[in-house]
Amino acid sequence: MLEAEGLAPRLLHTSGDWVVLVPSQHLEQAATELWAYESENREPVQEEHPWPGPSPFYTSVGVAAGLLAFFFFAAWTHGTVRWVEHGSASAELILRGDLWRTVTALTLHGDFPHVATNAVAMVFFLTAVCRNLGPGLGAATVLGVGALGNLLNAWFYGFDHVSVGASTAVFGALGVLGGMGVVERRRLGVQGRRAWIPLAAGVAILAMIGTGGPRVDLWAHLWGFVAGGGAGMCVALFVERPETAGVQLRIGVVAAAAVVLCWVAALA
Repeated sequence: MLEAEGLAPRLLHTSGDWVVLVPSQHLEQAATELWAYESENREPVQEEHPWPGPSPFYTSVGVAAGLLAFFFFAAWTHGTVRWVEHGSASAELILRGDLWRTVTALTLHGDFPHVATNAVAMVFFLTAVCRNLGPGLGAATVLGVGALGNLLNAWFYGFDHVSVGASTAVFGALGVLGGMGVVERRRLGVQGRRAWIPLAAGVAILAMIGTGGPRVDLWAHLWGFVAGGGAGMCVALFVERPETAGVQLRIGVVAAAAVVLCWVAALA
């Protein structure tokens, strides 16, 4: 390219490196031509496209409906099955090996306002995650970070702490969005503190809606968000979103089966 411009370049090999030499009077023009060539031939950043269709919203509504249905079923059968006793996130029992409780606790709620609030929040945050990752992978990721958040919460308390509710997964979904947003901004060339704005926005939302109320488990919300933030970064960096509906469906079925199997273990 420099030769075509008549700049008489030469290559010099020094200590394993190559240096391009041009006459001093052509230095500024050569630098301009090289910069223009690199800019024109730079590979475009591959941006993630949202998952097409209404599937993310329907998935989130289905999960929210499942939480409500299980709440009423547990209330109807509470006389014969001690659901909270078998499936709550008891820190002591989780650390003793009852790891299924990290999942089953996400499906239990103390009262109707508790489950209704989490169901509505799940529709918003899970839909956003599924728009990025697809309905199956998105739901599985939120389930996983919710369980990890409960495990971290149990490790933090160590003993004498019991919690229930899907809010750990809800704020885990918020963390996933923040973590993926940080990676995406860095891919687009955003540097410094500006790259962390999505995660900072998630912290602000956590502070606004995840810290109030006398029965709120603040640490469970925080650990869910932390687990989600880390998972969101890892997924954005290392996991390629399956683009076929069949693969997404299979991932979603596996996630639902995991919940069922955890309850089978809890009731055994």
